[in-house]
Amino acid sequence: MGEEKNLQEGLLQELRRGTLVLSVLSQIREERYGYSLIQTLEEKGVPIDPNTLYPLLRRLEKQGLLESCWETGGARPRKYYRRTAYGDEVYKQLKKQWEELAQGMERLLREDGE
Repeated sequence: MGEEKNLQEGLLQELRRGTLVLSVLSQIREERYGYSLIQTLEEKGVPIDPNTLYPLLRRLEKQGLLESCWETGGARPRKYYRRTAYGDEVYKQLKKQWEELAQGMERLLREDGE
């Protein structure tokens, strides 16, 4: 039973990992800092571990999809991220592909009948 649970958890993690880029890009049309992004995603049913989010944000920035700036006026400095124009284009394409894929998956799962 333990092996089956580990397998299921691994498969679920793999499935979720494939949606994280789209999830993050969907929520950064305006400036957001990491912790607020974690909270928003959790509220919307897409929990993400900080140890997953922050490296992802850095990677998306390096790829030119996000840009960042530091806000140092508050009690503690925060790094804010937002999509670039290129990030907007990529997001729109990924969103379109997701919608098509989701429709196909919905048809497949409906055929299953369970």
